[in-house]
Amino acid sequence: MKIILLENVENVGRQGDVLEVAPGFARNYLIPRKMAIEVTPANLKSVEMRQKALKKKLEKERLTYQELIKQLNEITLTFVRKSSDKDIIFGSVSAADIQEELARRGFDLDKKKIVLEEPIKRLGSFTIPVKVYHEDRAEIRVEVIKEEPLPSENQTEPRS
Repeated sequence: MKIILLENVENVGRQGDVLEVAPGFARNYLIPRKMAIEVTPANLKSVEMRQKALKKKLEKERLTYQELIKQLNEITLTFVRKSSDKDIIFGSVSAADIQEELARRGFDLDKKKIVLEEPIKRLGSFTIPVKVYHEDRAEIRVEVIKEEPLPSENQTEPRS
């Protein structure tokens, strides 16, 4: 059955795509959920007009996001953590930590957009991709440095 997608459907296609799918999938899933409509000459014309308007809107959004990408690419976040002698930190730096620090700097991003395979557990410099707009990504630099122990009161210098 030929359909026109009205929205992006993961593992199926993007909004506006004209696809051939199984009739049951279209009738029982896509069409009732208003994710797709059946291909007819009137529907094709309607979707075509919607696509033109959407394209203009997406281009405008993309320009806005390009500025955000440029700003994010210039950011370096520094986290100070206690660590062992082997440069393994106690705890970790997670996507939530990065999102929180970005929020403090005025960037309102969902932590799901921070592409961190697993939390950072070592000292060092890391480049972390951030999904900003569809396939467009920014890369922020994250540095994890060792926390210097404070001199305790018991360790005073010997008196003369």
